[in-house]
Amino acid sequence: TCYCRSGLYRTVKTAGEELSTGVTTMHERNERINDIFCFIAGHNGLVAATYLQKGGVKTAVLERRHVLGGAAVSEEIFPGFHFSRCSYLLSLLRPHIYSDLELKKHGLKVYMRDPHAFTPMLEEGVKGAPPRSLTLGSDLALNQMEIGKFSQKDAKAYSDFNAYLEKLAAAIHPLLDAPPVDILGVTTGSLRRRLAASKTLQPIIKCGLKLGRNIPEFYEIVTAPIMKILNRWFESEPLRATLATDAVIGAMTSPSTPGSGYVLLHHVMGELEKEKGAWGYVEGGMGGVSQAIASAARSYGVDIFTEKEVEQVLVGSDGAARGVVLKDGTEIQSKVVLSNATPYITFKYLAPQDALSPDFIKAVDQIDYTSPVTKINVAVDKLPNFLACPTPDGKPGPHHQCSIHLNCESVEVLETAYKEAMNGRPSSRPMLEMTIPSVLDPTLAPPGCHVVSLFTQFTPYHIEGREWTDQDREAFADTAFDWVEQYAPGFKKSVVGRDVLAPPDLERIFGLTGGNIFHGSMSLDQLYLARPLPSLSDYRSPVKGLYLCGSGSHPGGGVMGSPGWNAALTVIADLKSH
Repeated sequence: TCYCRSGLYRTVKTAGEELSTGVTTMHERNERINDIFCFIAGHNGLVAATYLQKGGVKTAVLERRHVLGGAAVSEEIFPGFHFSRCSYLLSLLRPHIYSDLELKKHGLKVYMRDPHAFTPMLEEGVKGAPPRSLTLGSDLALNQMEIGKFSQKDAKAYSDFNAYLEKLAAAIHPLLDAPPVDILGVTTGSLRRRLAASKTLQPIIKCGLKLGRNIPEFYEIVTAPIMKILNRWFESEPLRATLATDAVIGAMTSPSTPGSGYVLLHHVMGELEKEKGAWGYVEGGMGGVSQAIASAARSYGVDIFTEKEVEQVLVGSDGAARGVVLKDGTEIQSKVVLSNATPYITFKYLAPQDALSPDFIKAVDQIDYTSPVTKINVAVDKLPNFLACPTPDGKPGPHHQCSIHLNCESVEVLETAYKEAMNGRPSSRPMLEMTIPSVLDPTLAPPGCHVVSLFTQFTPYHIEGREWTDQDREAFADTAFDWVEQYAPGFKKSVVGRDVLAPPDLERIFGLTGGNIFHGSMSLDQLYLARPLPSLSDYRSPVKGLYLCGSGSHPGGGVMGSPGWNAALTVIADLKSH
């Protein structure tokens, strides 16, 4: 049983009442909290807590901010306008978690998007016709017609390309839902230990069997620059550039960088409502995912507390985790601690430095958290109207529900934007992914108004070696808005508020080290057995009883839930073995 020196107790509420969002000393039932603590409760922390509780482990969640969910949160930034302030689309959440936790029953509602991608051109229309655009969705015939505007050859090849990606992505699924191979267990120790550890080989064997003769193609796409793949399949620039955006989204990389192919694969391996590769909007914003998982967690008995920031992990004289101490000095003892924070925050700030070796700390310092992202949340009083696909009377067209790719007419534009950021300057012609979820979800904005998300790249963490200033933020937002205005005249006049989050802001507000939305680069040296480090790939840390459960662990970033699921499996296995 765990206890708390300050007298930390659970406030017992009747059915239907919310659990207390604060630590309390009320003694209604004199029940002390708890055996496990997941802190900085992003969606993965909530997933881990739920499965631990289901496994019979009494669990509490401590959240630093006033809202649950880490980066998957919804916030009312301007009166009446509700934003997915950081994460903004759902697809990668593992189907077994979605169904097992009955997230629909707990309030999760998703608006499916079809079509899903819209790339307008900046060009003079022929004889007064509007500029061309490329719209992609689930309808094969419509896709071929759209692509045929630019290349009949590409139109014919597109369905085969999608089948090729789906086959490779499907093979990864067994790897997502299990910890990586236990190399040490398989190769050392007693025969009994080796046999037990050999079970961890099953997912990789399943992956290989699914791939079959496609193993060479899989190896190529995860190691190659995505342009090597796209140039083989296609000839038209708008299609190649549109597809290349998924290979660089959220990553400080270019389409010509080796390994960018895996980032594309990572973004197409999702599933929503049994539709492969689909992405959708969560009603009320992405916080709806976190709230649904939290509701499921509470239904199993998990205690959840907000505005309880962890100061440090407590480590006993035996070198094992013994709980946490909060910013307010409250000391909480527990058998195990799970951290949904980034590995950098966990081991540089939360774990006592004298509990870690200098070599380990040096390795943590070398994890790559480079981020290219500045997120701009915009409140507008009318719907953007695109020259390439004008709509009358402010009514949304099918393209308004898409991911709208601006400054994506050619791969060269993306490459130039990347190079500027690598030289320490925000892109002068940034890659812009615009989404307008309020065209499908009426709960997000007042009637006639909309919320617009601009996920922009490429911007460095430091501008030519110095910190971002408010003037820098506003100047970059002005640049982005100037480009939007070229595609949709009148956009700037429609803006009633904007929230500009440069990489340092994403770090400060959401705990994303370096502003990296994946809790660490999704580069080949930080995947699977090396995520976040070779010594940490099994979720266990050098401090016994302290585990990682966030996106910095395998299989990585996105609102997926797999790191939390896998960490919970690991903790339960360890508890059973002791």
